[in-house]
Amino acid sequence: MSATEERVTVWCSNDYLGMGSNKHVLNRMHETLDKYGAGAGGTRNISGHNQHAVALENTLAKLHAQEAALVFSSCYVANDATLATLGSKFPNCVILSDSMNHASMIQGIRHSGAKKVVFKHNDVADLESKLASLPSDVPKIIAFESVYSMCGSIGPIEEICDLADKYGAITFLDEVHAVGMYGPNGAGVAEHLDYETYANGGNTKGTIMDRIDIITGTLGKAYGCVGGYIAGSAKMVDTVRSLAPGFIFTTSLPPATMAGAKAAIEYQMSYKGDRRLQQLHTRAVKQSLTAMDIPVMPNPSHIIPVLVGNAEVAKKASDLLLEKHQIYVQAINYPTVPVGQERLRITPTPGHVKEYRDHLCQALESVWTELGIKRTSDWEREGGYIGVGQKDPEIVEPLWTDEQLGLTAFVRDLEAGEGALGALEGVLEREHVRVGQAVAAAA
Repeated sequence: MSATEERVTVWCSNDYLGMGSNKHVLNRMHETLDKYGAGAGGTRNISGHNQHAVALENTLAKLHAQEAALVFSSCYVANDATLATLGSKFPNCVILSDSMNHASMIQGIRHSGAKKVVFKHNDVADLESKLASLPSDVPKIIAFESVYSMCGSIGPIEEICDLADKYGAITFLDEVHAVGMYGPNGAGVAEHLDYETYANGGNTKGTIMDRIDIITGTLGKAYGCVGGYIAGSAKMVDTVRSLAPGFIFTTSLPPATMAGAKAAIEYQMSYKGDRRLQQLHTRAVKQSLTAMDIPVMPNPSHIIPVLVGNAEVAKKASDLLLEKHQIYVQAINYPTVPVGQERLRITPTPGHVKEYRDHLCQALESVWTELGIKRTSDWEREGGYIGVGQKDPEIVEPLWTDEQLGLTAFVRDLEAGEGALGALEGVLEREHVRVGQAVAAAA
């Protein structure tokens, strides 16, 4: 049993931006809790429907530039309920699912009773061949993710939209690990792909995010609260609202939770400093580990998967990090990832400053040496594996560009510029205080 005064550094939280302890979110929640009480009092169709639910859904619809949104108790429930409902109501529906989709989407497809066709991960050629094999009059839903949380890969959203247009399919995009993290407003990867348009308030008609039929997201990761949602056309959302048991028969989220989530979304819509700093910390950790021959699985996102390749060893590595170095990083084993692809999954936050990053890298170096875990050079001698140690690998560029991060010529080279990174952290912290004061004043 741990003593309350013991401290560990958490490096695997999905509270990516630290919004779970953001003072503006907490203040809004305290105020709402004191005024409206602990619970919602029932389902949305009975006494659980209130101003906080309506306000949160309006904010979510605005975030994704969609007509409407619907809040669920979690995004697991949102994905399950939505896919199950649509798949069962469209006659002879076929749902095409990426092979690495989350369990919630797999469960929703199973519950729908619809025919499931699995396509290779992020493989648009395989997806097209499967779409082309289906009759043109059969209803089709393509279900996929923007950021795949265990490997950090990013879905080919625009190419999938093109195929959906060509073959008359509905697009269902899970942005759970991207909302708050990408785009000038934090709407996710679909928004980020048209960054300048959304940053400058241009015409969003025909943008990639506008082309998505159903977007799902969470309030429990980058927004630091709990709950999930869908966003889309008013008719699509109303169909799910009217028919999905996962919405109809579930008690509404508490008012304080919904008010806190709304505050978190609005905060991140007005301020992108947290996600910029998170991206810079991610770059710094990836560069440091790569230089140390620690096998980071390459990807363009904020996820840092470190390949171990053995379940028992991954568990030992996690235990050793905690017991010897006071660092918590959970091992990821089957069934979350395939056998032989076990890994540690590291997720920097804006709070993981240089002191913590150096501690993490030193601890991983110690653990890798003590347990004799394969390094990148070892994987390379074996011919490479799932992107690690591959001969002549493709260069994987981060989704956030230097320009989008606001990096100037004298701070671009993070590997040689830790002082510059520290200076940028100072700038962002001052901006954080300034924007936070503005958000508080507007509350």
